[in-house]
Amino acid sequence: MMQILQPPGWAKPRGFANGIAASGKLVFVAGQIGWTGEGKWEARDFAGQFRQALRNCIDVVAQAGGKPQHIVRLTWYVTDKQEYLSSLKDVGTAYRALMGRHFPTMAVVQVSGLIEPQAKLEIEATAVVP
Repeated sequence: MMQILQPPGWAKPRGFANGIAASGKLVFVAGQIGWTGEGKWEARDFAGQFRQALRNCIDVVAQAGGKPQHIVRLTWYVTDKQEYLSSLKDVGTAYRALMGRHFPTMAVVQVSGLIEPQAKLEIEATAVVP
């Protein structure tokens, strides 16, 4: 059970939800970066790393019986705001391929660096599996 929360009179957000109410099994996914589950880098570009990091989040949620539409929150940590902005078209394509038209609550935060030096972003996820 999931309900998108949109206060009356608020502009409809593009690409995210302002809030979600849900009930079920809570799944918390640690920060995922753009390497494969085996720890191998297959993409060096921002959009490629984004695709892999989001795929990693979805794979962890699947271990709890969940699907992409059960993700209720994504927090992205990006190391370069301009690289993120210039990659939005390819990021959007990758996002829709993995998540469809499901837009959970999201935050994107620029950080000065990540522990893994090759990582361009890290994504945390929260899911509620019915």
